[in-house]
Amino acid sequence: MRGITETVKHLIIINAIFFVGTLTLGEGKLFYELFALYFPESDAFKPWQIITHMFMHGGFMHILFNMFALWMFGSAVEQRLGVKKFLFLYFSAGLGAALFQVGFYYFNYIPVFDSLINSGLSSSQIYEMLASNQVTGNITAEQFENLKAIFPVFNATMVGASGCIMGILVAFGMLNPNAELMLLFLPIPIKAKYFIPGIIALDIISALTGQSFFSPSNTAFMAHVGGAFIGFIIMLFWRKDNDMFNKYRID
Repeated sequence: MRGITETVKHLIIINAIFFVGTLTLGEGKLFYELFALYFPESDAFKPWQIITHMFMHGGFMHILFNMFALWMFGSAVEQRLGVKKFLFLYFSAGLGAALFQVGFYYFNYIPVFDSLINSGLSSSQIYEMLASNQVTGNITAEQFENLKAIFPVFNATMVGASGCIMGILVAFGMLNPNAELMLLFLPIPIKAKYFIPGIIALDIISALTGQSFFSPSNTAFMAHVGGAFIGFIIMLFWRKDNDMFNKYRID
């Protein structure tokens, strides 16, 4: 593959293998149950999902756009950082994405769960109803509405390399602030130092309001924010720690 670095190429291959496995093994159910990241309160959650979800994707367009972005920005970043730093950045951003998204889930889940406990339901009753999607026993209308509110969180799954790629995108922008980027459907060149913060700002707005701008409504927007934040912190540390940025001056 011309114009692609070795690490990026191998990451794309691994993602492709996982995607083929999703399509072929048990119609995807087996792969999702094992490797998608479930909400930690769910029995479906397994520790390895914190890593494996980064290689899972929900559909062809999902993996296509992510791998295109990985090729487009990842190769340039790997050439500047080297393999070890690139992989550290990639997986750290992915972990940050998971932490931010799960933390956002808990932010919405805990107050409602506590309200259900205070209303007289036991934790086992709540878990049983959330896991089975069936109401057991007599519950009030308010309890029912609260269960409905946290059902999507309890049963949520998170897949995709988007958080990793947001960290890479931030690194690309910090290394190449004046590079001109554009959206596929909005062919107006914008410098990376303005384009990338703009994308992150839209993700924050989408996470807080539920209003999606360019992504599907089920996108884990806080995962994007988490990946970008971790990428920024790591690159900021490296900027102060060595001469990488001095060799390639950033305006």
